[in-house]
Amino acid sequence: MLPKNDQGAVQPLRPSMKAPVFPSTSTEFINVMAHYHRAEIARMAGWRDRIDRTTNWAITVVAAMLSVSLSTPTAHHGVLIFAMVLVLLLLVIEARRYRFFDVYRNRVRRMERNYFAQIFAPEEGTTDEWIQKLGDDLRRPLFLTSTSQALSRRLRRNYCWLFLILLCAWVVKTTFIRMQENAVDAHLVTSVGEWVRNAAIGPIPGWAVIVALALFYGWILYAALRKPVGEGELAFGNVHV
Repeated sequence: MLPKNDQGAVQPLRPSMKAPVFPSTSTEFINVMAHYHRAEIARMAGWRDRIDRTTNWAITVVAAMLSVSLSTPTAHHGVLIFAMVLVLLLLVIEARRYRFFDVYRNRVRRMERNYFAQIFAPEEGTTDEWIQKLGDDLRRPLFLTSTSQALSRRLRRNYCWLFLILLCAWVVKTTFIRMQENAVDAHLVTSVGEWVRNAAIGPIPGWAVIVALALFYGWILYAALRKPVGEGELAFGNVHV
């Protein structure tokens, strides 16, 4: 007979609750570690693939904008500034993806350095503290890299060269070629004043555009060259993204 509640309604039978099964032998623990290590590598590889896709998008944007801007003397240099904005947006997106990638990379490297490395080449001084840290990270996952650090790392790796290419193209476009209504009237810039006038974008004067780009590239130079902080697994070798 099915149980009833106080109102006389039939209550459904509750399935029996079982406690989670934990590894009780060394063999079971090794199996758990192997499967978990494989799972974390898969998640790390997935986020690494997302990072590479963003970089590929940035390279495609730079190549497309360069072909548009440098194809004819009459093409406006504002296309290159627009490309800088797009690449900056992709850099911000990639920095966010890098922060997720860094979490899973840190877990994988912690297992490899403290467990698998001890199997192949045991060293004294390794304790079980890494297991506690790994468990805490699984219970309360936190980002290990700030947004500014992620931006700096991606700038140093790839994006500083993309921004440098765009800057060189912009300087060539504004300094060496005076834009006219047709390519026949195009000629080389012969004075700083002419270059400043050539750098104008619509109602924005040329000096404002030059100052804005100088500040922007000053920030890029600072972010790319500032001393990196060795945190997490980055402190254990230089093979990292």
